[in-house]
Amino acid sequence: MIALAVASALVPASLSAASGTAEKAFHYTDARLGEKKDLSDKFKFVRVQIAPLYPGSCLGDAPCEPWSHDYPEAGIHFSKIVSELSKPLQVVLDDDEFVFSFADPNLMKYPFAYMCEVGYMQLSDEEVQGMREYLLRGGFLLIDDFGGQREMSTFQYYLKRALPEYEMKPLDVSHPIFNCFFTIKSLDVRSYRRGRPEFLGIEDKNKRLMAVINYNNDVSDYWQWSDNAFNPIEDTNTAYKFGVNYVFYALTH
Repeated sequence: MIALAVASALVPASLSAASGTAEKAFHYTDARLGEKKDLSDKFKFVRVQIAPLYPGSCLGDAPCEPWSHDYPEAGIHFSKIVSELSKPLQVVLDDDEFVFSFADPNLMKYPFAYMCEVGYMQLSDEEVQGMREYLLRGGFLLIDDFGGQREMSTFQYYLKRALPEYEMKPLDVSHPIFNCFFTIKSLDVRSYRRGRPEFLGIEDKNKRLMAVINYNNDVSDYWQWSDNAFNPIEDTNTAYKFGVNYVFYALTH
């Protein structure tokens, strides 16, 4: 009953309009990218393309583009979990995630977006502006699957360009994002990546969390391989709990 009560407040909607912003059609050179049809009346797991997709490149795990790792299985598996836990929320199931550029105005229809391997970011000026607009208009980013100082430095460079007036800050287990559906009791989690996982956030001027940053962590890898019987079930469940909380926070704030 708790799941039903909370989920009834989850209504995906386009982000608030930016004053004076004229939206224009965005053209992708690769048919795999962009919105296939408008699914913004439901929860649709979407990903952000953070570097060029060169001709002949594949989407998915290595040797594919780093920013596409865990595609499409992680999004498909995760969407099923969200649907099971929030029956009143309509969720798009068994469908590859949309992959958007930050420069595509259609991204604004989807309030929750995923991006990974941000150590490989290569954003144009237009994409940097789109990242800023998406977050300040009410969008939420899950930033996952990266680690080490070099990768963090690359991410911080683009973050500072997009949001010069905001800073990342460490999150502790008392933050509402860790208590809005599941009560997460510890941030001491296992990760496929080296180093101790850290949870960081970026808040807007109203203290709304615009992004959660999983540093030295990779929750989507657990989602991707959750149908593998050899994976520890507790680690998989923990990764899903974090993801579900991220979605519920994003759709209610």
